[in-house]
Amino acid sequence: MSSRPAPAFPGGAAVSGLEVYDWPAEDGRRGGTPHVHLACTEAYAVVAGEGELHTLTADGLRITPLRPGTVAWFGPGTIHRTVNTGEALHAVVVTQNGGLPEAGDAVLTFPPEFLDDPAAYAAAAEPPTGAGAARYRRDLAVRGFRTLVHRVAAGDTEALPAFYRRALALRADRLGEWQTGWRNGPKAAALRTGDQLAALRDGRIDHLLEAAVAVRAAPTRADRAYGLCGRLDVYDLEPAHP
Repeated sequence: MSSRPAPAFPGGAAVSGLEVYDWPAEDGRRGGTPHVHLACTEAYAVVAGEGELHTLTADGLRITPLRPGTVAWFGPGTIHRTVNTGEALHAVVVTQNGGLPEAGDAVLTFPPEFLDDPAAYAAAAEPPTGAGAARYRRDLAVRGFRTLVHRVAAGDTEALPAFYRRALALRADRLGEWQTGWRNGPKAAALRTGDQLAALRDGRIDHLLEAAVAVRAAPTRADRAYGLCGRLDVYDLEPAHP
């Protein structure tokens, strides 16, 4: 085994495997927990199953079909929900700014009384250890999401800004932590590329001689987490573990 340090994961991103929840919600749709990312772009590369991506932005509700081979991505502020329409969706999820979503960049679309009460929000959003808690969390977010969809469809131009302001208020005390994570991860990765391009222009190949390979084994089913959209295969991508 090489003693050279393992490379960082491309772009400082995070990757996980997703199987979308198949439990029906109050509207009869089978799917995940609606939420928004405040600072991260997210992408789905669908590998199996069939479903839809429901997104809510200032442009209104959009429904995007998802099938094997589809790649869909969306920026911060996109409230999103994955829904099964056939066999459960399986996707590879790539998230910008690895570590930020886990540090609270994702905010769920709970009803306003939860968003306005940090303690109530934290209790309801607690990462579940079982299916019952995951389903309760999902159903609560679906309730708030449906209200937002109806308000936006009715022409309420304050619905989304009010939700975003509540989400920011919930996470304002974490912005310093996010800044540090971004600086040490994605920003550092981009700066390394700049250094490597400068070296190549100068005819230097030292970084090429330091090449190494990093591998992560597939998580077991027992290790799968109850994520927001479904069951997750989570990978530790820290480069300290070659």
